[in-house]
Amino acid sequence: MLLLQIALVILVFLATGLRIAQEYQRSIVFRLGRFQAVRGPGLFWIIPIIERQLLVDIRTRTVDLEQQETITKDSVTIKVNAVLWFRVTDPEKAIIKVADYNKAVYQFSVTALRNIIGQHLLDEVLKEREQINSTLQKIVDSATEPWGIQIEMVEMKDVEIPEAMQRAMAREAEAIREKRARLIKAEAELEASIKLTQGAKQMENSPFSLELRRMQMLSEIGIDNNTTTVILMPSEFTNAARAFSETAIGKKKKD
Repeated sequence: MLLLQIALVILVFLATGLRIAQEYQRSIVFRLGRFQAVRGPGLFWIIPIIERQLLVDIRTRTVDLEQQETITKDSVTIKVNAVLWFRVTDPEKAIIKVADYNKAVYQFSVTALRNIIGQHLLDEVLKEREQINSTLQKIVDSATEPWGIQIEMVEMKDVEIPEAMQRAMAREAEAIREKRARLIKAEAELEASIKLTQGAKQMENSPFSLELRRMQMLSEIGIDNNTTTVILMPSEFTNAARAFSETAIGKKKKD
């Protein structure tokens, strides 16, 4: 009977030391307060009372960095929030090197976000998000590497700009679009004038082409229902008038 009781006690003692870690977990085992080993995943055994364990999740975690009000390099106050993805690569360091790695990663990321925004102009923050995200990831990753933490990605979500600045940027964008439209219109008019000049020179040397153009113009006018009266003058008359005017001008210059 005594042996049965002893065997039962031993069995219970051994059973209380059984532990199970999931595939995405690692167990940090301490023996009398000192680090012993990293166990798991699966079934393992620790010495009851003498050893204890802490489970660490090694999956990628998503952290929302709350909206931060900060000042850009050109003294514009904006509000920025971001999203951070990180995972534990060394469970031992994550438990031993830092008291609360989740809080530590969050606080350092928020501080780094405010600092990096302060080093850039507002236009750079709006146009170079990818570069800022990459720089921020490298800064945070270099700081968390000794903790056994890897920063996989950082993305700025929203950039909130003051209303007065939004109106100023809208006016600037409108002015740029108007400038672009005027330049395009001027280029089109220049190209059209060049083509018209070339066409006029060609038709001047070919009376037949001039007559065809006059007939085409009449057909274009007659497309719409209108009461426009058009009187055509033979091209010989216009040529004669031009020659007469040139002769008269030449005589005046001689006189």
